Amino acid sequence: MPETREPAASQPGDARVEAVRYRLRREAEERGEEVEETNAGQPSMDQRAHVIENAIQQAIRRGDFDDLPGAGKPLPGLTGTHDPDWWIRRKIEREQLTGLGPPALTLRTEDKEFADRLDRLGSERAVREHVEDFNRRVREARRQLQGGPPVVTPMRDADAEVAAWLDRRTARLREAEERRRAEAETLASLTWRERRRRKRGR
Repeated sequence: MPETREPAASQPGDARVEAVRYRLRREAEERGEEVEETNAGQPSMDQRAHVIENAIQQAIRRGDFDDLPGAGKPLPGLTGTHDPDWWIRRKIEREQLTGLGPPALTLRTEDKEFADRLDRLGSERAVREHVEDFNRRVREARRQLQGGPPVVTPMRDADAEVAAWLDRRTARLREAEERRRAEAETLASLTWRERRRRKRGR
């Protein structure tokens, strides 16, 4: 006797079968009957969790998780404070973007690099102008005319920034002078042959 096959409509996962099952469940629910979910052939939640756990353990044994970026380090951003714009700030820092994002974030980044920016300026007047421009942008951002998160970046005192800039500049000049003096003393202690050899090596 030839083997009889089940019609295609009754194959598991068939859309027509699922539609009939759904209609029967709805009718049974309307009559107040208890409906038993039919998940024939589908794994339970426990079975799925077991399969996933096995796959993870096998990947660990193969070394698939070895040498991942940040391995053995604490997760970044777990400071205990909630920052709703953490993802914008992280993207700006990771990709080193400048001039992008809401003023609250761009001003915060500029505030961290304030001394380095001032140290690239060559005069007290330029330092004061930079401080005034920074304070003006902080005031405008605090008005929230462009929206975005609140601005918590403090304004800068021009006199204090100029004094700190002068101190750092004087320290850099002193260090440069000490290096030149040490270089001259070293050169004076060399013989003419050593000086010529040193000059050629540069």
